[in-house]
Amino acid sequence: MIRRLSSPMGSTNMSYLNPKTVILIGIPGLQHVQFWIGFPFLGVCLVALLGNTFLLIIIPIERSLHQPMYIFLAVLSATDLGLCVAIAPKMLAIFWFDSYSMAFDACLTQLFFIHALQSMESGILLAMAFDRYVAICNPLRHTSILTPFFLTRVVLMVAIRATVLVGILPILLKRLNFFHSLVIVHSYCEHMAVVKLAAEDVRINKSYGLFVAFAILGFDMIFVFISYILIFQAVFHLPQKEARIKAFNTCTAHIVVFLEFYILAFFSFFSHRFGHVLPYVHILLSTIYLLVPPALNPIVYGVKTREIRRRVAQMFVLKSATQQ
Repeated sequence: MIRRLSSPMGSTNMSYLNPKTVILIGIPGLQHVQFWIGFPFLGVCLVALLGNTFLLIIIPIERSLHQPMYIFLAVLSATDLGLCVAIAPKMLAIFWFDSYSMAFDACLTQLFFIHALQSMESGILLAMAFDRYVAICNPLRHTSILTPFFLTRVVLMVAIRATVLVGILPILLKRLNFFHSLVIVHSYCEHMAVVKLAAEDVRINKSYGLFVAFAILGFDMIFVFISYILIFQAVFHLPQKEARIKAFNTCTAHIVVFLEFYILAFFSFFSHRFGHVLPYVHILLSTIYLLVPPALNPIVYGVKTREIRRRVAQMFVLKSATQQ
């Protein structure tokens, strides 16, 4: 329903009451080339889908990978697959088939899954940092602390935290009735992009969005940093250089994954709220932030983990042998 609101000066503003659909325009300013932009994004998504699927196959069947770090990696891979599935189909439909419209409830559903999966990924990275802290700073108690029951509780806590905190975002958006526009300047439904459409007071939505960001990403980042400060202190106190290098090498893959995730996350977050970045730059970077880490994570861990490399090689050798 469309409602006209008259101002005291006699001008009329258009307001939409409880809209059923919204319009996603893709990348503003680059609509004429976003057909071609879709191809590298498709390539990134395929790498993410294949890489994470390989990890989810290899980790359960390779007994040497039945360790806390790789169990968390399997959960991270499942989360990354979920992110690709939540974002890529609609985004590519916009780029290639001009499928701009989206049901408002479907938009809120996509918003929930994107932000909830992001939050889960952040929580799993914190759990992996804790695993490295215990393995290096208290190695004799590693197996007694990180038991299967403890790992299950951690994963459940991460999932519940993400579901509860993020689940309130679409509920707060659903209570809004009037919108001054139905056009979302983005390639997917992002919280602040939807909030900016509202034609009524959204201070609660903005404040709660900031709270969720700092309660999840901020909290996790602080404790990951604390974990690595303690890890580096322990590593530099090791008497032998070879022992220091070996201990540090067990952390490098996680450090790379952690840095790529949080640097891109906070740049995207702050540029959207406080920066003066061109819209197409922000949207490209925020899409890269969501799609590139899922593609890089299996590559980073595959390169650093001998068992994963060996299993992948065996799978391809077996496939080529059966074809011959």
